[in-house]
Amino acid sequence: MPTRKGPLSRRHEEEALPFPFAVAMRRTLANGYTRTMFRADALAGIVVGIVALPLSMALAVAAGAPPQHGLYTAIVAGIVVALSGGSKHQVTGPTAAFVVVLAPIVTRFGVEGLLVAGLMAGVLLVIMGLARLGKLIEFIPYPVTTGFTAGIATVIATLQLKDCFGLTTIGAPESYFGKVAALWRARGTASLAEVVVTVSTLTLLLAIPKVTKKIPAPLLAISFVAIAATIATHLFPTVRIATIGSRFTSVVGGHAYAGIPPVPPLPRLPWGARGLSFATLRELGGAALAIAMLGAIESLLSAVIADGVTGKKHDPDSELVGLGLGNIIAPFFGGIAATGALARTATNIRAGAVSPIACVVHSLFVLAAILLGSSLVAYVPMASLAALLLLVAWNMSEVRHFGHIVKVAPRGDVLVLVTCFVLTVAFDMVVAVSVGVVLAALLFMRRMAELTSSRLLDTPEGDESRKLAKGITLYEIAGPLFFGAAQRAIASIARVGADSRVVVLALGSVPVIDGSGLVALESACEKLQRAGKIVVLTGPLPEPREVFVKANLELANDRVFIVPTLQEGLQLASDLILLTPQGDRAWPEEPRG
Repeated sequence: MPTRKGPLSRRHEEEALPFPFAVAMRRTLANGYTRTMFRADALAGIVVGIVALPLSMALAVAAGAPPQHGLYTAIVAGIVVALSGGSKHQVTGPTAAFVVVLAPIVTRFGVEGLLVAGLMAGVLLVIMGLARLGKLIEFIPYPVTTGFTAGIATVIATLQLKDCFGLTTIGAPESYFGKVAALWRARGTASLAEVVVTVSTLTLLLAIPKVTKKIPAPLLAISFVAIAATIATHLFPTVRIATIGSRFTSVVGGHAYAGIPPVPPLPRLPWGARGLSFATLRELGGAALAIAMLGAIESLLSAVIADGVTGKKHDPDSELVGLGLGNIIAPFFGGIAATGALARTATNIRAGAVSPIACVVHSLFVLAAILLGSSLVAYVPMASLAALLLLVAWNMSEVRHFGHIVKVAPRGDVLVLVTCFVLTVAFDMVVAVSVGVVLAALLFMRRMAELTSSRLLDTPEGDESRKLAKGITLYEIAGPLFFGAAQRAIASIARVGADSRVVVLALGSVPVIDGSGLVALESACEKLQRAGKIVVLTGPLPEPREVFVKANLELANDRVFIVPTLQEGLQLASDLILLTPQGDRAWPEEPRG
């Protein structure tokens, strides 16, 4: 167990470090790393490694890449991000959310294009982290994240139907509906043996956790089904069950290996022998942006959830820099795009991890599995991996949360949720998030505009005993005065009665004003002046006050006054009434010439 920390060490842990790099590791070492902590990290890392091993292969296969690329991602990106990131408990590797983004890239550009896109996304992530954009995740509304997450889960589940039923499809359509049509046309090629493998794996994945949680269910379920499937194919030669070994073959040093090769991730150029051109980079730009956006969102959300469980505080900018470095380095060793994996991170925490060293151990465990057990991996049925991803997609979809939002949330939020879901399925995550954020922003502006108003007061607020002098009109403006609300709130002010000589505008309840709000205010002041009125603006003035300073309202308009408080403004209005008993005729004319 970790040692007890005093107030000084806890404060040091939560202070933001000046440069967003390796914040989690630096905090760990600064607070002291003991042998007991290493023992806890080592045990947790082994547990997470067991979970990550089948998932990494399954996710790579789902994206259209050979399974070893998922393992290389867990090894290289897992170590790099753990040592350079900003979260103590985050486990990085391939995730289900990436499948819908990566699969079309493999279809068009092959594995080399996939690696290059991940490299480009890594550069974008580093730039985002250095620009301190980590906290922007807080501005993505919950209906947006829930909508595109449910959409991604739907696409992932659909993609697994091919291996779950053993279908033989013709062609590889890029669109979701094209894939569904291809699966429907291939329905006659379904295999009973593959369906049995799928159902058996799903049954075990659901049943094992109810019996024991000491051993990860994926390890037991997939191992048992793989053994049973191997025995069945030997006893009944007519039975055909697709496995990793029958689907994938790797050639290393002139030797062909069924499944994954028993070699560690070796340095290589991500773009392969065909080289790298500007045209390729331009075509992959959109995909790289999608990977960077999704990687940032998923990783930071996972880190926030981990903070809630552990009571720690991650550094979002350092996490982005670390994630970027991991995605830059991993492609040079055959690794695909990586991000923080929520399920593996939660497993890491439950297993007792206390520092980023646990994620490093998890990566080393996956490396050891490649070197020592690659020949056994070849017997894993493809239907078992598909069943595992079906369960991942179900957990990822958060059907209950989705339904809860639909039932209780305002109609605007439901519209955002459903729109993001449909756009994710029909197009991609970038379109869904972009449209979703814009819709959410528009809804927010409409709600803020509804809170902004202006009203005519007979007496000063809070001073009912005081009556306004004849000729004074008092308007109170309340709420943010921004471009979405300014015109509606100020429109009625310029239409004051003819008997009013001084118009007092109380701005004390305006928390903020933008350029559009200032223009609307200036326009109202000009109309009032042309009507022969005197305008008194009273504070406290809204932020940013620089807007008023730069506008020079008092200097630019001889009948506009600005005073700090409403009380002073009303006193000034009374004085002006006394000084100009004849109204507009008594006001000195502006010099001509």
